[in-house]
Amino acid sequence: MAAAAPPLNPWTPDKKHSDRERWVCIYPAYINSKKTQQEGRKISKELCVENPAYTEIRDVLAAANLIVGVENKLYSREKSKELAFRGRIRVQLKNDDGTPFNPEFPTRNSLLLHLGKMIPQLKSRQGGKAGGEASTSTATSSVPHKKGKGKRR
Repeated sequence: MAAAAPPLNPWTPDKKHSDRERWVCIYPAYINSKKTQQEGRKISKELCVENPAYTEIRDVLAAANLIVGVENKLYSREKSKELAFRGRIRVQLKNDDGTPFNPEFPTRNSLLLHLGKMIPQLKSRQGGKAGGEASTSTATSSVPHKKGKGKRR
């Protein structure tokens, strides 16, 4: 799907909203609850997902009937160069006349909130979380935490 896409051309102001150069970019770091805002997280931690993959983002957006493109790019703030952190998703948000392509998602932020809500519901995420989450929450709540303040920055 992504390999057959034509290369992107330089951006010019006369590009239409349907041109891939005008589509919004989404990196997995934007909705990763393990990242800080300085590392690229765009929405609050409570609404984010733990280590989302670009394939999960692509699947959720495709299920929402959006036009999606995948690119083999690495986020500039990503410290790790591993393949697991690669991938950039491009999504068409607007029609050529400037109206939202899908009225449910008029902005990039609305897409990110939708991703944070839908990725945990994927079947690939359901299998491992069912039994493990309950046991870890009880174990961590019973352990007392006694640490000093440490260095402040």
